Amino acid sequence: MTEVTYVQKACAYITRATGELLVFEGPGHEGLQIPKGTLEDGEKPIEALYREVREESGLVALHGATHLTTDVWTRREQPPKRYVRHFFHSHVHEPRDQWTHTVTDGGEEHGAEFHLRWIDPATADGFALDLDDYVHLIPAEQSVSDVRSASD
Repeated sequence: MTEVTYVQKACAYITRATGELLVFEGPGHEGLQIPKGTLEDGEKPIEALYREVREESGLVALHGATHLTTDVWTRREQPPKRYVRHFFHSHVHEPRDQWTHTVTDGGEEHGAEFHLRWIDPATADGFALDLDDYVHLIPAEQSVSDVRSASD
């Protein structure tokens, strides 16, 4: 019997005061995605979340992060590989409607460009790697004052 490989992932649903969801497209990706990545040895999912968001988007000032759910998603059947995906929701104050971020951390994605933009979560459908599976868990109404008070 073939042993199953499990890979821990942190996934970020990031919204801004308008309620829009941050997404990106980039080289070598399989379609629309959200910031996410693999946990490093000894790293907690919440720590990976902040690191991955910074690496893939350049955003560093997230306002709170709420764990939404964790699932096990099948990446491939043979050889068996499963992602243990930890989904979080966070807010950010970001006035740019779109931007390109180049990874500069020296890691595997060093030099990669991520083309980021905001979308209406209601239109989130058909993301790569089924990353849109839990968009419906993002709190529907978040006022600007709630976003500001979360950062205090």
